[in-house]
Parts: sequence; structure tokens; C-alpha cells
Amino acid sequence: MDQSVKSRRKADLKTPTGLSQDGVKDISGGASALLADVFALYLKTKNFHWHMSGANFRDYHLLLDDHGAELLAITDPLAERVRKLGGSTLKSIGDISRQQRIKDNDADFVHPHEMLAELRDDNGALVQSMRELHDVCDEHGDVATASLLENWIDDGEKRVWFLFEILRGTNT
Repeated sequence: MDQSVKSRRKADLKTPTGLSQDGVKDISGGASALLADVFALYLKTKNFHWHMSGANFRDYHLLLDDHGAELLAITDPLAERVRKLGGSTLKSIGDISRQQRIKDNDADFVHPHEMLAELRDDNGALVQSMRELHDVCDEHGDVATASLLENWIDDGEKRVWFLFEILRGTNT
């Protein structure tokens, strides 16, 4: 293989952003971990959407479909933001599994209320991770990433609120 091709594989991206190298590293790393969590929560939400059962099947099934669409809509802008900063982001399912903090649920059966409670808690954890990344963005003066996070935090709080209200009065 041509030596110049090999050297390009290892070349720094050095995208001009106005952020320090530490800022790019801190924000890109945090955003990639957040992206792994979004993918994990998206798949868990779809898993529960596909396996929903019971008296409120239709309402819960449709709600989780909406929640899944909201989560999926975060993935491309978040990954592209990392690249705009000059960072590197997720490359594979294995990469997601190494970085995700949201736990998978591979159980054969989960009661509908347990599904919703788990998603409520996971969405709350995702919102908290977004707030922490927002603090890192503030520290480094990255207003663009912080702005994206603010909208996603609001959307996440709405998901938590809906799931909380559905479960109000249950033991979950």
C-alpha cells in the first residue's frame, strides 16, 4: 500500500473549531458516550415497543414508537457534532456496547409497567448525562453543542414526565 495512504489513516482531523484540544477531547468523548447511551435506550425502547402486551397495548405501543423516533432523531446530529469538533465517534455495535451506560434488558418477559418504569429511569439517567455534558460544553465555551443538548434535555424530561404520569398510582 502506498505510504501516503497509510499516513492518512493516522492523520489527526485537526478540524478548525476554535476549541482547545482538551475541549475537543472532553466534549467528543462525552458526546460519544452519550451517543452510545442514546442507541442503547433507542433499542431498549423498540424492544419494549415490540414486546408490549396487555390491556393498554395500543397506547403504550404507540407511545414507545414515538419515544423511539425521538431518540433515533438525536443520533445523527450528535455524531455529526462530534465530527464537526474534529473528534471521532462510534464506529460499530461493539463500540456502542463498550461505551453505553444504559443497561440492556434481554429478559424473555417484562411486565408492561416494569417496562415503562425502566424506561422512565433510563430516560432520567440520559437527561442527567446530557446535563453533565452540557456543563463540560460550558466549561470549554462550546455553545453549539450546549444548545443541541438543551433541546434534547427538554425532550427527555417530557418522556420521563409521560412515563411517570402513566405509572402514577402503581407500585413501580
